[in-house]
Amino acid sequence: MTAFSTEGQSDPTVQPVPSAVVEQVDAADVTLSNPKRAVISLGSNLGNRLETLQGAIDALEDTPGLRVKAVSPVYETEPWGVDPGSQPSYFNAVVVVKTTLPPSSLLERGQAIEEAFDRVREERWGPRTIDVDIVAYADVVSDDPLLTLPHPRAHERAFVLAPWYDVDPEAQLPGSGPVADLLADIGRDGVLPRADLELRLPE
Repeated sequence: MTAFSTEGQSDPTVQPVPSAVVEQVDAADVTLSNPKRAVISLGSNLGNRLETLQGAIDALEDTPGLRVKAVSPVYETEPWGVDPGSQPSYFNAVVVVKTTLPPSSLLERGQAIEEAFDRVREERWGPRTIDVDIVAYADVVSDDPLLTLPHPRAHERAFVLAPWYDVDPEAQLPGSGPVADLLADIGRDGVLPRADLELRLPE
């Protein structure tokens, strides 16, 4: 698979915002009252992984009613739930955003970004150009099968907890406690910090 490129074409990540989302954003932007803090996990193990992560961050920033407030360092991790060496390693990062979008619209935006980067959902734990997961949204705890909040496996994933801790050492995972404690419990095995790589906070 070739690396994603926007050269010579309009940026597709800006396009696929459903009209219903736009209407909700427009309604929210009238007041800009009480934006919510959300934590989003990004992962890529196909194509130009760093470029794809940055593209997803930029696409989030381009979303009406959403601002990216913090971008974590990059970590390299082995794929979850598959045989070692059967897939390329992942680059992972976490972004903290403030948004007037409700969780359902934030989910739709994340899925639209995945589709723009040719994410294919052929198999569970399969390789992917980009994974955009909502880890937590404010203090919301919900068992809605379409969007369980917080993410049901966040507490056991060092590739989520480590970069989240980097951008917010005091963070709390709703229903599970301090991110620092959760990370201490599971450790950082298999989660390699990549100090040689950097993601930009959108201007």
